[in-house]
Amino acid sequence: MELLITICGRGGSKGIPGKNIKELAGKPLIAYSIELAKQVAPIYGADIELSTDSEEIRKVAAQYGLPSEYVRPAYLANDTCGKPEAIRDVMLWAEKKHGKRYDYVLDLDVTSPLRTLEDVRECVRKIEENKEALTIFSVNRCARNPYFCQVEDKGEGFYGVVCDGSVFKSRQASPKVYDMNGSIYVYRRDALDCELPRAVTPRSIIYEMPHVCFDLDEPEDFEYMEWVLGSRLKAQGSRP
Repeated sequence: MELLITICGRGGSKGIPGKNIKELAGKPLIAYSIELAKQVAPIYGADIELSTDSEEIRKVAAQYGLPSEYVRPAYLANDTCGKPEAIRDVMLWAEKKHGKRYDYVLDLDVTSPLRTLEDVRECVRKIEENKEALTIFSVNRCARNPYFCQVEDKGEGFYGVVCDGSVFKSRQASPKVYDMNGSIYVYRRDALDCELPRAVTPRSIIYEMPHVCFDLDEPEDFEYMEWVLGSRLKAQGSRP
C-alpha cells in the first residue's frame, strides 16, 4: 500500500485569524498534526506533504520537522475551493516528487488535533478492509437528532423537525446520526481521481471516535481545546 499523509492549512482564516499556527497548550496548532503524522508515517512507509499558500505557516511547519517545497496555487486557496481538490493537487505533485502512485491519501486536519494514533490506524484498517468504500472520515455521536429534537423553518412562520420523524416516539428510537468532527479523512485513490472530488460520497464509511474530538471554529473553542489537551497530558503523565 502506498500512502500519502497530507497536512493542509490556508493562510487566511476569518473565524480565528492565524489559527493554523496559533499557540495551543504551548505550541503551534499545526505542530500537533505534524507530530502525529511523523508517528504514522513509519508504520505504513508513508510520505508526508504540507499544502499551504502561507510562507508563515511553511516556516512554522519546517521548525517542527516538515519542510515543504510545494506551494498551493491561489485558485485552491480561496473560500470557494473544496479541500479535496487541494488534496488532489498536492498528491499529484508528491507523486512526481517521490516517483510513485498513491493508493490512499490520509488527511490530518490541522484544526482538529484531538485524534490519537489508534484512531488513525483504525481508519486505515477499516477502509482497507472495505474494498467498496471510497472514503472514510471520523465522527462523534450527535447530542441532538434531526429526526426528533432539531427543528427548522418550514415556511409561513411554522417550525418542524428537520427530517420527517413522525414515526419515532423517542430520540433513542430515531436513526443514529453523527457529527463529522473534521479530524481524519482517508481517500481511496478513486475518490480523488474524478471531476469533483468530495469527502462524503455515496460509498463513504465512518469511524466513530470513542472520545471527545471537535474542530476549532470560534476563538472560545481554543480555550476548551486547551483544557482537553491539558487534561489528556496530565492523565498520560500520571500513568505508571
